[in-house]
Amino acid sequence: MKVGIIGAGVGGLGAAVRFAKAGHDVIVFEANEHPGGKINNLELGDFRWDMGPSVFTGPEYIKELYELCGEDFSTFKFKKLDESFRYFYKDGTRFSLSAQQDKLIQTLSEELGEDKVTLKNYLDKCGKNYKAIAPMFIETSLHRWRHLMNKKLFKALSRIPKYKLNKTMHEENAQLFNNAKTAQLFDRYATYNGSSPYKAPAMLNMIQHLEINEGVYLPEHGMVQIAKSLHSLAVKQGAKFHFNEKVERIELDNEKIKSLKTDKSKYEFDIVVSNMDVLHTYNKLLPDFSKAPEKILNQERSSSAMVFYWGINKTFDELGVHNMFFSDDYKAEFKSLFETKTLYDDPSIYIHITCKEKSDDAPDNAENWFAMINCPVDTGQDWSEYRQRAKSAIINRLSRELNTDISSLIQEEFVMDAKFIEEKYSGALGSIYGNSSNNKYAAFYRHANFSKDIKGLYFVGVTVHPGGGIPLALNSAKIAFECFEEDQK
Repeated sequence: MKVGIIGAGVGGLGAAVRFAKAGHDVIVFEANEHPGGKINNLELGDFRWDMGPSVFTGPEYIKELYELCGEDFSTFKFKKLDESFRYFYKDGTRFSLSAQQDKLIQTLSEELGEDKVTLKNYLDKCGKNYKAIAPMFIETSLHRWRHLMNKKLFKALSRIPKYKLNKTMHEENAQLFNNAKTAQLFDRYATYNGSSPYKAPAMLNMIQHLEINEGVYLPEHGMVQIAKSLHSLAVKQGAKFHFNEKVERIELDNEKIKSLKTDKSKYEFDIVVSNMDVLHTYNKLLPDFSKAPEKILNQERSSSAMVFYWGINKTFDELGVHNMFFSDDYKAEFKSLFETKTLYDDPSIYIHITCKEKSDDAPDNAENWFAMINCPVDTGQDWSEYRQRAKSAIINRLSRELNTDISSLIQEEFVMDAKFIEEKYSGALGSIYGNSSNNKYAAFYRHANFSKDIKGLYFVGVTVHPGGGIPLALNSAKIAFECFEEDQK
């Protein structure tokens, strides 16, 4: 069959590998010049940054694609980091989180006064919840009963009391832990799918499982290695890629896929897989389709982000080697920047330092940072003004933290915000993950990986089931392909 894939994000790349490996004629259309979607590469002067995701977890999902294609996964070079994050608090508290659970528990006990048994039970529950839910909510379609009706469903349902569905993430964390810093440390994982811990159900406290219990990894050549490797894998299976070619319309024939119209040509297809934001897929590519699922499309959007990419003309030993640190307690400083209900209630700074031993990423005696704060989607704000105000607040805070005038050290700068995310990556309103998960039914309000009304149309990527992040985007491609194969039977 002829398969057209809209977008070369992680979901689109995963779909390209699977459909091409199965022998289909696959063409991937990407409006930008690179594969990977938000996994992008930025170069300014002598500095290089990974744009997009900064945390690599779940390498087994990439390994699965390599093994599917009979390729040697050992050629995908990556390493497990000894620690995940370094935390810097406004009151001077500082510590690192080890990749080993026993050391992590020891650190939180010593630094924040938490009970070791409580921490151990909490992390173990996160892991058990994830392992019970993943086969049903992450690796399987929620929208086809035959996928759900098996013993895995009963295993997942047997743990319902453990999910704390009537509490929020913050309520569970604040109740369990003595120190507000500990609660906030675990609360922040809500931002991994663009949600608020004050609204998202406590079940989502399992998000940290992959990072804390399983570990954080770093590809040898940066996060862009993921996109490049998946692209190469797809090409080896026979998939073709049309970069700098934007899809403008999905054309139908009696509610059946007929063709794709791009800004360069028109192509007939039997199957179309959209890795584009599902809201834009309907609104821009299917504007005349009368059966769009409005209830799903009109859900609250996930948060966006404002990121300052800075080439810093100095090194800071306390920041470590390829570590991120999180600074808390900025509510007073940042709350006024974004006067909107959709703002994550504790807008916090994340700093990412690329591995210092990689001389191709930063000059000697220099570092490449990205400083990120969570922010709302674009609803008409003056982003130029907000960028200036946010930059000033971030620099002032970090200068105090590091006892150095950071502004004088910035050699290169690039800023990404909600407007950029929508224009560059077609994220509706600058949303990173599509719908938020700010209610306990959110998982069921994500769009299915197939269309119920258009024959031959499938969906992948972070804006559809199962959600945001590289592991989930890869699973979306697997689910969509499995649904396609079922439909052919």
